[in-house]
Amino acid sequence: MTWDVLNIIGTLAFAISGAIVAMEEDFDIFGVMILGFTTAFGGGTVRNLLIGIPVDLIWTQGNLFILAFSAILVVFLFPNHWWIHYWNRWGIFFDAIGLAAFAIQGAFMAVESGASLAGVIVAATMTGAGGGMIRDLFAGRKPMIFRDEIYALWAALGGLLIGLGMIEGAWMTGSLLAAIVVLRMLSVTYKWHLPKSSLT
Repeated sequence: MTWDVLNIIGTLAFAISGAIVAMEEDFDIFGVMILGFTTAFGGGTVRNLLIGIPVDLIWTQGNLFILAFSAILVVFLFPNHWWIHYWNRWGIFFDAIGLAAFAIQGAFMAVESGASLAGVIVAATMTGAGGGMIRDLFAGRKPMIFRDEIYALWAALGGLLIGLGMIEGAWMTGSLLAAIVVLRMLSVTYKWHLPKSSLT
């Protein structure tokens, strides 16, 4: 039940973020729906492709599809409603929960499929951050995960720990999820960045 709730929170957070980006770029309703959908489910689809899980399993998430499209429709119909103010304050937190939950889910799926350590790390990273990367590419933006506060690194770290067999049981899994959320929020609060090098 806990994982179901976290999965719902993550899916809604990513779907809403995709819809908001689409509206910022002046997409029509079809574009808003597509961008919100790919943000919510794109990372899991890429993960399945990379580790050999049947891609058509994505279509078994009917209830999540309904929730995601409902949230996207609300964003489209009420773009300037009062809730946007609260989303701007809490959206990053919900996004962090989605990042953590999806990264851990992707890592465990990779382990179960027999993937190597590198495969587990990639699966965690793509499941947690892949949807946002696809969102930014479709919107014609530089992917946020490569230029803003540390984001995908925390998903990769979770994948590393799971791939090394250091995370076992519900208590340790929950602790890892909380740690990823806290680290992501600290990254935003204190504007942590990875080192950069410019040619200009």
